[in-house]
Amino acid sequence: MTDGTPSTAGWFAGVDPDDVDAAAERIRTGGADQPEDWPSLAVEQGFATDEDDYYDSLHEASVAAAGAGVRERELADDQQLIHAVRAMDDCERTANELAERVAEWAGSRFADSATGVEYARELAEHQGGDPADPAEERLVALAGRVADLAEEAEDLRAFVTETTPAVAPNLAAMAGPVLAARLVALAGGLASLAKKPSGTVQVLGAEDALFAHLRGSAPSPKHGVIYTHEYVHGTHPDERGSTARALAGKLTIAARVDHYSGERKPELDAELDERIATIRARTGDDPPTSGGKNGGDGS
Repeated sequence: MTDGTPSTAGWFAGVDPDDVDAAAERIRTGGADQPEDWPSLAVEQGFATDEDDYYDSLHEASVAAAGAGVRERELADDQQLIHAVRAMDDCERTANELAERVAEWAGSRFADSATGVEYARELAEHQGGDPADPAEERLVALAGRVADLAEEAEDLRAFVTETTPAVAPNLAAMAGPVLAARLVALAGGLASLAKKPSGTVQVLGAEDALFAHLRGSAPSPKHGVIYTHEYVHGTHPDERGSTARALAGKLTIAARVDHYSGERKPELDAELDERIATIRARTGDDPPTSGGKNGGDGS
């Protein structure tokens, strides 16, 4: 075995049959150069009483090893970032939906009612629920929940903005922290994003449009969530496809550098700026500015 234990000794040589964690660790870290008669070796080594006992122990250890692997993966920095950006989006979406409910309800009671999250905040801060009026009390309480959700979304956005550069420095610099986090989330992790071709990165977030195209009911999408980047939506519509391809190509390289080395490479930013400037020159658009590449947050 590659962990230093001779392959002829079996996977669980020296492991206490009752120590599931040790057996799971052997599964996670061990290896063999060639197949062996593992059940027989386990019986010979005293790990199992017979073949059925061996497979029962192997199943239990395998489940434990898989669980440990999942827990380890979930605690990885990019997975924590995924949870944070998804929570941020959930808070923002829910706050906006409830703000509409608050506005509709308030419109039936107050002549100066307005709309949006900001109005819900004002209502919660200044109106005050009247205990003698249960409906108003509940309306104001709901407005307070909207304000709380909006505040939590802002705190999560700050966390994502602070955390993403540590997880994916080149991707965060090129896409902006929030858009970079969304790309990682849509791909399912930094490793998964790094392995995707640029054409896939280009349309991440446009899955519905892509499936509609595959069914023959819609044109092929030119971009997904990267549309929120200033380099894409700030370019003339005739050149947005070219811009999206150029941006996706550089974002793919950035993700690979972040995953495999983690080294910050500012030259990638400069190469993207030069490419976008060339594309925009075709239609007379203004060249990209240094702040443009950080302007897309995926909101």
